[in-house]
Amino acid sequence: MLVNFNTLPEESRIWIYQANRSFTEQELEEIKLKLDIFIENWTAHGSDLKAGYTIKYKRFIVIALDQKLNQATGCSIDASVGFIQQLEKDYKVDLLDKMNVSYKQGEFIAYKPLTDFRKMAKEKAVSKKTIVFNNLVTNISEFNENWEVPASESWHSRFLN
Repeated sequence: MLVNFNTLPEESRIWIYQANRSFTEQELEEIKLKLDIFIENWTAHGSDLKAGYTIKYKRFIVIALDQKLNQATGCSIDASVGFIQQLEKDYKVDLLDKMNVSYKQGEFIAYKPLTDFRKMAKEKAVSKKTIVFNNLVTNISEFNENWEVPASESWHSRFLN
């Protein structure tokens, strides 16, 4: 059951998929249609899942699930990962690699392998004030408060002196 992302409770579970590039406007329209269909039909053991999504900065797909109605199961999570893998193939984009970092560079979003981000931290090309995206947040409340934060307030801080 597809609902507006902004109407879901703050404790709703989320999954964040970060793309290694920005999507085009046409790709975004297609992806939104595919997400609408997927979420409308997403179930756990035959029971409806109340879920929504948002796409941020043309590169982060955020799927949220209100677990008060029904919880995600192994099968429903597998289905969502399968859906994301299909998007990767359809758009020749990487959405599942957790060993990459996205951060703000002025008004642009930069995307680097973790090893490059570490090197940039050593070279002071990024700092504790650099805005990073903490894709480890687990619910809408954390997403709203701790997703887009200075590196000093995220797991990224371990790479900064």
